Amino acid sequence: MIIKNRIYSSPGLGITFRLYLSLAAFLASGLLWMASCQQSQHRQTLRENGQSKITSGRTEIKYAKGFDIEYFDTYKLIKVFNHSANSVDTIKYALVPTGNAAPKGFTKSRVIEIPVKELVGMSSLQIAMADFVDSPDILKGLASLKYVTSPKVRQNIKSGKVIEVGEEGTINKEAIIAMKPGLVMAMGNPSASFKRYQTLVDAGVPVLLVSEWLENTPLGRAEWVKLMAALVNKEELVNKKFGLIEKEYIRLAQLGRNAVMKPHIIVGMPYKGSWFVPDGTSFMTRFFKDAGASYNWYDVKGTGSMGMTFESVAPIALKADYWINSGTAHSKADIAALDVRYTYFKPYKNNTIYNFNKKVNDLGSNDYWESGVVNPHIVLSDLIKILHPGILPHHELVYYKQIK
Repeated sequence: MIIKNRIYSSPGLGITFRLYLSLAAFLASGLLWMASCQQSQHRQTLRENGQSKITSGRTEIKYAKGFDIEYFDTYKLIKVFNHSANSVDTIKYALVPTGNAAPKGFTKSRVIEIPVKELVGMSSLQIAMADFVDSPDILKGLASLKYVTSPKVRQNIKSGKVIEVGEEGTINKEAIIAMKPGLVMAMGNPSASFKRYQTLVDAGVPVLLVSEWLENTPLGRAEWVKLMAALVNKEELVNKKFGLIEKEYIRLAQLGRNAVMKPHIIVGMPYKGSWFVPDGTSFMTRFFKDAGASYNWYDVKGTGSMGMTFESVAPIALKADYWINSGTAHSKADIAALDVRYTYFKPYKNNTIYNFNKKVNDLGSNDYWESGVVNPHIVLSDLIKILHPGILPHHELVYYKQIK
């Protein structure tokens, strides 16, 4: 202790230490001044080039595997991935603020002017995404005007602000080109070619394929709203809204996964001779896991669905506790009319059939495929309520209903 006191009370060392602090402060202030000068010079360069800096905020992709966003001084970079075998192919788009020059290496059809003011959406997902970011008015064209649930978009359709551009095979490319939209967003697989949209691409219309359905988690699927946020410069808004959904979904998933009982479920309904059931690593089966269900095909890898025969599924359906997502059926009579053998299934006898068609409007549009995509916490709440009524006693079903 005496030696310590002597060292710290040494006058010479005290002077040296003070000189060291002064020198450090001088160097630090010099570095800050240089950094400030460099930033000012950079901003001046941007102004001289007639370009504005990205100031709309940033977002981080945490769950989605199909795309990513990078931020640069004068543009944003969207990367859409195609995961195939052991390689990843990437399609890149430059999101450039109005008035800024496009970065080198991007063709006209891969440059998107932001904020996007006119968007053509080829699936109901784009309606949900636009609503989520409080920008439904950017939708100027839709594949079909029939299947829409968003009140604001339906109002715009009624007032003639949204045109129908046709679905796959009947796309009115001339109408889209004449519209000169800032972007066409279509549902697809990034590994598929742009052949059906080649005329648009050749005309310089940006076409972006959205493959949220390939995500293997509900949060990853919903996170595609951050892509829309980047397009309309609303990252801060979406970060806040998505953060609340993320927190609630994680809380609910813990409740469902910790349930003591794990009811056995059967899923789907035969279509054209095949009974399609979700693959074990798809977003749908993740819903089932997080809701605390037992499912026969959890071990099957894949993000789509498997086509099974009636005979291979029936033995499981005969003993299942619940039947979930029963096609387009609205009543047990509908199911029995399709095939009398369904009446032998345990869920049919016990009235434990639930379908995701509670929010079907007068046009026949099912909101499960629209707002349900960006509200996975509500879908999960429904499933937990169905399988474990006691866990969420006060929750009322939103997208699902009991088939009686």
